[in-house]
Amino acid sequence: MLFTMDIGNTNIKTALFDGPSMVKYWRVSTNKIYTSDEFGILFEHLFTHGGVSVDDVDGIIISSVVPTINFTIEHMCSNYFHLTPMFVAPGIKTGINIKYENPRELGSDRIANAVSAYTEYGGPVIFIDFGTATTFGVMDGQGSFLGGCICPGIKLASEALGTGTAKLPRFELARPEHVIGRTTLANLQSGMYYGYVGLVIHLVKKIRQELGCQAQVVATGGMAQMMAEESGVIDHVDGLLTLKGLRLIWERNH
Repeated sequence: MLFTMDIGNTNIKTALFDGPSMVKYWRVSTNKIYTSDEFGILFEHLFTHGGVSVDDVDGIIISSVVPTINFTIEHMCSNYFHLTPMFVAPGIKTGINIKYENPRELGSDRIANAVSAYTEYGGPVIFIDFGTATTFGVMDGQGSFLGGCICPGIKLASEALGTGTAKLPRFELARPEHVIGRTTLANLQSGMYYGYVGLVIHLVKKIRQELGCQAQVVATGGMAQMMAEESGVIDHVDGLLTLKGLRLIWERNH
């Protein structure tokens, strides 16, 4: 079986695949001070709890946007899975044409998302990943990654209001009943929620204008469903988009 890992700034999303079928899915915190043994024991427990064994894994592929943790994770894979993981990095076969001016700048998670979005939904397609940062990417109808844009994630932006101001409190991100809030909390929730929905709608509109077509939109990440319900511009929500892209990249390199 194939073990896929998407290492983000906040969470590590993982999935175990048997061919194209997902067997298990786990999500753990990206703890930058963990040792390889701590990660190894954590994943051993998750596998055992899920009724599978680390010995069932015959391949590991990793997307990481946290370079400082890669050495630790690589040693964990070696010591606990007895395998050398494949990292999505320049030179790897993806099956897509990356039209970035400097392809080495492109995050490995965005590459996996591009592969998955184009394979699963065809092109042209706009894919949005609502993570610590919200990233927009665009694939054309010929399988080329054209580029995109990056914004602060909605949770990161809301936390910045609490830490970067003297009087505004930290607040729970929720969909307020009204845009016009009558308390400071309601004002914060309204501005963040509806403001971010507006950001998504406008960027999708501008991207479609530049493409010259009504490209479909697929979203992934923790806030994808909430944004899809309110914005009306997201056609598909796929929480496994990145991990499925990693599986496809693994197959294209083996």
